[in-house]
Amino acid sequence: MKERPIIFNTAMVKAIVEGRKTQTRRILKMQPPEYLTRHCWYSSSIYGFTDQPVPASKWWKINCPFGCVGDRLWVRETFCIGSIEEEDHYQGWPKPLYVHQDGDPKQYPIYKEWCLSEGITFDDVQWKPSIHMPRSACRIVLEITNIRVERLLSISESDCVKEGIGSSLLRDCKKPKFMQLWDGIYGEGACLNNPWVWVIEFKIIQGGKNE
Repeated sequence: MKERPIIFNTAMVKAIVEGRKTQTRRILKMQPPEYLTRHCWYSSSIYGFTDQPVPASKWWKINCPFGCVGDRLWVRETFCIGSIEEEDHYQGWPKPLYVHQDGDPKQYPIYKEWCLSEGITFDDVQWKPSIHMPRSACRIVLEITNIRVERLLSISESDCVKEGIGSSLLRDCKKPKFMQLWDGIYGEGACLNNPWVWVIEFKIIQGGKNE
């Protein structure tokens, strides 16, 4: 079993913590040529493409950068170093809480998603981008339960729910909402490129809502 980092934005972290998101899609850095239409697993962490039945040694192979089933992903999210303090001027109970930063070495990691969910005030806080989060500051760890490769536009309505879009109890069309979210991350019209993506399914093993 290996551990690797994975970045999620604040909205995605919220969906993961609440148990609404159990799947993520990440673009293959090396997109296979259009004529390679047949595909199947070569091993637990390598995907192979070919346009006709040939020996495995002839496949166009892609290593999965996120590992294989059973490996773990530690979540990088927006955070800061500070402490949680109570407002002094507030009369009554409970007192409002806010994030305080003064460079004290005893201060600790505080997560933007957690502040939003708990109603913690964070005016003028110097947030650190998720890409700069060290492993020691991580609070959420995921375990990969399944990996596959598919075209982005092949996503199903049920997979949109696993991506954290809407609810399975509602019959609204979720695919356009997912594509809107995708374009918000990768740029307007990005979904129309229909790239090959890694579809990574996971479960939380550390950092759930009840922890």
